[in-house]
Amino acid sequence: MSVRVTLVTAARCASRLAERFDDDRPLDEAGWHDVQLAAPALVPLGAAELRYCSPTARSRATADALGYAPLAQPALSDCDMGRWRGFTFAEVAAVEPDAVDEWLADPRSAPHGGEPLLRFITRIGGWLDTRPADDGSSVLAVAEPAVVRAALVYALKAPPGTYWNVDVRPLSTVVLTGRAGRWNLRLENG
Repeated sequence: MSVRVTLVTAARCASRLAERFDDDRPLDEAGWHDVQLAAPALVPLGAAELRYCSPTARSRATADALGYAPLAQPALSDCDMGRWRGFTFAEVAAVEPDAVDEWLADPRSAPHGGEPLLRFITRIGGWLDTRPADDGSSVLAVAEPAVVRAALVYALKAPPGTYWNVDVRPLSTVVLTGRAGRWNLRLENG
């Protein structure tokens, strides 16, 4: 028994340098434009039997703009960044450089008072492992880049620090196939 899970990264809501921790802003004008450009390739993915999205405004807007009619999943929420929520990486690093270094080096730490990276990866993996696994079933989820990175690290059983080396761009897709505890990354031709 296996399932096919296609993850679509939400469109952008700000430039990469202006992105904020645990951000819940809606799509910006450029994000809407990008969705329209990507729609021909992404709309057919809506044929999945189950369609989900992160509960963020930009994930819901991306999914809705593509006609997916998804069910928002709290388990697909971005990492809880505690007191860093709403700040950019640069803003936090300027005020708490030692805390940022600790956070980047130790996946069990949460100097921001929120969710440690390891717990976040495990939470996303738990969601992945509980998808119905009937041969041929398909799942689609639109999620924040951090959620997609966490899913990949979990699925590949990579060390948590690998999370920082995975670059997930807006409106990119990745396919995972398998079942609880055994996932494969599938690269497909467009």
